[in-house]
Amino acid sequence: MPVDPTATELMSIGRFSRASRLSLKALRLYAELGLLTPAHVDERSGYRYYAPAQLEHARLVSALRQLEMPLARITELLALPEGERARAVEEYWRGVEDEVGVKRQLLTGVLRRLRNEVEIMHEVKTRVVPERKLLSIEERTLADELPNVIQRSMDALIAHAREAGVEQAGPMLVVFHGIVSLDADGPVEVCMPVAGAVEPFGNARVRLEPAYEEAYARITVREVEYPAILRAYESVEAWLERNGKRCIAPPREVYFTDWDGLGPDDQACDVAFPFANA
Repeated sequence: MPVDPTATELMSIGRFSRASRLSLKALRLYAELGLLTPAHVDERSGYRYYAPAQLEHARLVSALRQLEMPLARITELLALPEGERARAVEEYWRGVEDEVGVKRQLLTGVLRRLRNEVEIMHEVKTRVVPERKLLSIEERTLADELPNVIQRSMDALIAHAREAGVEQAGPMLVVFHGIVSLDADGPVEVCMPVAGAVEPFGNARVRLEPAYEEAYARITVREVEYPAILRAYESVEAWLERNGKRCIAPPREVYFTDWDGLGPDDQACDVAFPFANA
């Protein structure tokens, strides 16, 4: 906010710090970022001075930082017309509350493990999966982008199979070769079983997967959302342990139906673990 240093009495950085409730360190950082520029800097001494008219701006920045809003987000917010700033803060806070909700569910899972209270919350069944050819795309992604990555990869596989004139020979599946969370990026492999000759394309590959037996839990659209889906993983893992089985390949999610028109309580996905006797 440009201020005419001759238009009003200036405040030293110390006085402005006390009045704005921002530390000297914060004021210097905000000046470097262009977030809160001093009204005047003495060329000889380097002392910084602020105008009283900047106090409201500074107090707003201080309040937003207390909400733990990132500095880059504050910069974007302050560039908005004043009439749009409240909406932007509300949008930011909805995101914070969503993140807190995710962490609360994760906390519940951590506490269950610490208390040895992991339960089989889903019906777990087994089935034999025959040998099959998979057309697949492997990619790294965090949990918040996982749905977009899955959809984009599925669309690419379907389009390529159609162009190659090969048929889909089973439901789509997503194999988790590593942990996917808010700070771990997999990788994940989106797979389409196919029947017939097909060539790899782009970052896609073709591989033959041997037959195996798997334990799985069927879940609804609502339960697919992260981190609720972790309960299904816990159920199958607990079932394997209690039944003397060991996992022999990465876990996977099997999308056995078209999601168009499904409601939140409709069955939509299997969480599956290939296994053998321990």
